[in-house]
Amino acid sequence: MNVEDYDFHLPEELIAQTPLADRSASRLLMLDKENGAIEHRIFSDILEQFAEGDTLVLNDTRVIPARLFGVKEDTGAKAEVLLLKNLGEDRWEALVKPGKKLKTGAVIVFGEELRAVIEEESDMGGRTLRFMYSGIFQEILDRLGTMPLPPYIKETLEDRERYQTVYARHEGSAAAPTAGLHFTEELLERIAAKGVTIAYLTLHVGLGTFRPMSVEKVEEHVMHAEYYELSRETAEVLNEARARGGRIIAVGTTSCRTLETVGRDFGDKPFEACSGWTDIFIYPGYRFTVVNALITNFHLPKSTLVMLVSALAGREHIMAAYEEAVEQKYRFFSFGDAMFIY
Repeated sequence: MNVEDYDFHLPEELIAQTPLADRSASRLLMLDKENGAIEHRIFSDILEQFAEGDTLVLNDTRVIPARLFGVKEDTGAKAEVLLLKNLGEDRWEALVKPGKKLKTGAVIVFGEELRAVIEEESDMGGRTLRFMYSGIFQEILDRLGTMPLPPYIKETLEDRERYQTVYARHEGSAAAPTAGLHFTEELLERIAAKGVTIAYLTLHVGLGTFRPMSVEKVEEHVMHAEYYELSRETAEVLNEARARGGRIIAVGTTSCRTLETVGRDFGDKPFEACSGWTDIFIYPGYRFTVVNALITNFHLPKSTLVMLVSALAGREHIMAAYEEAVEQKYRFFSFGDAMFIY
């Protein structure tokens, strides 16, 4: 299977730079995964698509201000760090710029209260950093860090909370689970009032979101592991939904990957509370065992996320839907419009 099969033309002007003032006013492309039928709605209309007995699963991770700007201690040259994964004991996996000048042993200074030494190097600008500071690290990060908006967003985001879902709880992500940005508290209340069970899990978005495909064959790509947690309460909700044959609707590819990871690990046995690291790679040919429907944004060409939605709805249906979205001038990526695959 070729990566090029998941390419498409995307005009630059369709890349959304700012979030809409009204979260639920985004456009919604509805795609029937069985026959490829398409409808155009607005996101708040998704309320009509839920039925009593459905279960809606959301990722409650919270984005940390993970982008830090500093200087090399020895030369004063500018340095940029994007925190990706907390390794414990003040060590973090991170991306750095400029990678050619930030080698093992280099010390980066972020003001008087925070410094970091590079302990290890990996590919594509990856580094392991050990931080030195006085005080509480999270408080320092809140003061010095900025929100890690994707590189294709050029606008400055004045309100940090616009890059958080309204249900974000557990800090640890380097990027937002952006499909959830469309939901308001009012919309979630109305969904619950229809008899829909709303459940939460946590997956902290890491390097996998930023790593492009660098292989020709899809099967050769290796996903980066990301940390997830599934609570006892959510496990019980999922068990009940499966027992009664109710639909399980994932909000975002992160929720989808977590649910399918749990489904792979437990099989036909009842789900239990669990946590760990997932590097599951979902592409056409994969058989879904938990997720029945998916709410998602429009993704980068040739990305693992386009392959995931193609696994659910079929490549031909997804490519046709994306062509339609481009023609209808939908907004793409993190602050863009939404798709409901059902």
